Amino acid sequence: MSENNFFERKGPFSLKELFNVKSKEKKIKFVDVKILSSAKKNDITFFDSINYKDFASNTKAGCCITTDKLKAYLPTRCTPVLVKNVLFELAKITKKFYPLADVDYPDTTLRKPKTSKYSNVKFGNNVLIGKNVKIGKNTVIGSNTIVEHNVSVGKNCVIGSQIVIKNSIIGDDVVIQDGAKIGLKGFGFIPLKGKNFRFPHIGRVILKNNVEIGSSCTIDRGSVDDTIIGENTFLDNQVHMAHNVKVGKNCMIAGQVGFAGSSTLGDNVSIGGQAGISGHLKIGNNVKIGGGSGVVKDIEDNSVVMGYPAVPLKEFLKKGQKVE
Repeated sequence: MSENNFFERKGPFSLKELFNVKSKEKKIKFVDVKILSSAKKNDITFFDSINYKDFASNTKAGCCITTDKLKAYLPTRCTPVLVKNVLFELAKITKKFYPLADVDYPDTTLRKPKTSKYSNVKFGNNVLIGKNVKIGKNTVIGSNTIVEHNVSVGKNCVIGSQIVIKNSIIGDDVVIQDGAKIGLKGFGFIPLKGKNFRFPHIGRVILKNNVEIGSSCTIDRGSVDDTIIGENTFLDNQVHMAHNVKVGKNCMIAGQVGFAGSSTLGDNVSIGGQAGISGHLKIGNNVKIGGGSGVVKDIEDNSVVMGYPAVPLKEFLKKGQKVE
């Protein structure tokens, strides 16, 4: 994840301040929380699944929250902090760095846009713009839309009415239809008795050039990493995309498709309406997923699948199930 400019960050912190543990590197102060692949010496990362062992072995992080079973995959330069529940400890640490990222607090900097600042942008009625918002020339923004602080919108975009955009970087020639919600906090918390612990979401939404988002879609920002939609990918109406999902180029996603968190789609993927994609999956390039399917495992390149659970189309047809 690139440098975060949407949430105030506290710190730096020592390991003792964060975990109340001793460290060989007493002088190191940790400045941020990042994923295994992007963390540096002064960052804290996390490792909670064997599926990420290759990323763990190559991480440059100075410290990693993990378990006793997984610590062997970390390089010796990375100090392990061993815990029972990695995500719970990660949530607590992230909240120390970003105390205001666990709830979507209202943006109190919102104001009517100044025509002197956005002379080449057209606004509908009752548009509100936050502090430090950038909007490219020839972009049109419809009535009753809110663009919160530090958001960047490229040139030649069409942003419809009654839209909320926060914590997002939007490219050129992007179309967002009425009622969409971009960059809001996703569904993330640690279940506790009496009061659940909210997981701060410090990532962003990145929409690449020529993306189209249908009406009433919800695109959640990343939790620690970013949610990314690649160039020339089109989403139909009422699609929900959870935190950290990454979609490649030239994909077509029909209405009411739902994505759980942290799945990755390749290029040229087509998904029929009302399909569901489980979390932490890898969907290859040129994949076609039939409408109403439930994808619960990885899919290889050039596959065509359908059903629940989704299986290769030939296998689906052999089972005698009806194809609509």
